[in-house]
Amino acid sequence: MNKKIEFFYVDAFTTETFGGNPAGVIPNAENLTDEEMQKIANELNLSETAFLLPPTNANANYKIRYFTPTKEVDFCGHATLGTAWLMANKYNWIDKDDKIVFESNIGLIPVKWLMENNQLTRVSMTQVSPQVKSIDISPAVVADLVGIQDTDIDDRYPIKIANTGVPHLMVPVKTRQAIDQAEPKLNELKKMNNHFNLSTTHLFTFDTNGQFDIYTRDFCPNIGIDEDPVTGAANGALGGYLYLENILAQQKRHQIMIGQGHTINRPGILYVTITPDGENAVIEVAGAAVVSIEGKIFV
Repeated sequence: MNKKIEFFYVDAFTTETFGGNPAGVIPNAENLTDEEMQKIANELNLSETAFLLPPTNANANYKIRYFTPTKEVDFCGHATLGTAWLMANKYNWIDKDDKIVFESNIGLIPVKWLMENNQLTRVSMTQVSPQVKSIDISPAVVADLVGIQDTDIDDRYPIKIANTGVPHLMVPVKTRQAIDQAEPKLNELKKMNNHFNLSTTHLFTFDTNGQFDIYTRDFCPNIGIDEDPVTGAANGALGGYLYLENILAQQKRHQIMIGQGHTINRPGILYVTITPDGENAVIEVAGAAVVSIEGKIFV
C-alpha cells in the first residue's frame, strides 16, 4: 500500500508568494527510507527539501535532513528557516516555546521567533561558528568561471572560503550590474567547486544604491542547482567572512540587510546579525516566509 506523505512548499526570505527561495518540507518523515527521501526531493525538484524525524539529541525537538534533487547535503539555510516558519504556524510551535531546535549533520540549529504586536514577523536561526580560510586560485580564473570580467572583481577584499556549516567561496564584486550580468560557465564552475569541496560560489557587492546593505548571487551546479535564489547558509557565511576579515569592525555588533534573487525573479531579503563572541562571532540569519503549496505525495 502506498504511503501518503504530507508535503509543503515554503517560500523563504520573503513575505510574498512566489518570491524568495522555495524549499520543500516533509514534517513527518519518520517512516521514509533514505532512498525514498531522495526520490521525493527529486520529484519536488526544489533546490533543497527538508525532512523532519525524531531527534537523537535530547536538546533537539527534531532531527532535520536536507536533500537536493541529486544528493543529501549537511545544511541548508533557507530550508531551515522555511521549516521553522511552517512549524511555528501550521504546527503551533509558536504556542509551545519561544524557539525550535533542529539536530542536523553539522550540529544543533536553534531557530527563535521574532514577534511584533503578538504576530510572528520573522524567524532567526543561529548558525555554527564561522570559519574563513584561504584558497589557491587566481581572481582572473574565478572571474572567468562566474562569467564576469576580471576587472569586475573588487580587489579591496580577498576571495576566500567561508563556512557556517558548509563551505562557500566568497567573491567580492565592484558593482551590482556586474553581478546581475554574470553568466557562469556552469560545467567548469562545478569542477572547481568539487575540486575545492565547495557547496556554492557566492558573489557579493556593497553597490546597492541604498536598497540593501549588500547584494548577492549564488551559483551551485555541483549540488544539482545552477543558481540558488536566496541563500541562508551562504549569506550567513558571508557575515562571518566580513567580520573575521575585519571588513566589518570587530568587537562591534552588526546588523546587515542582504538582497538576493532579483536576477531570476525570486527577490528576497535576509537579515544577518553578527555578535562578537571572544575571538569569533555568533551569526544569526533571519527572514520571513510564506507557505505556497501543500499536498500529499504517494510513495
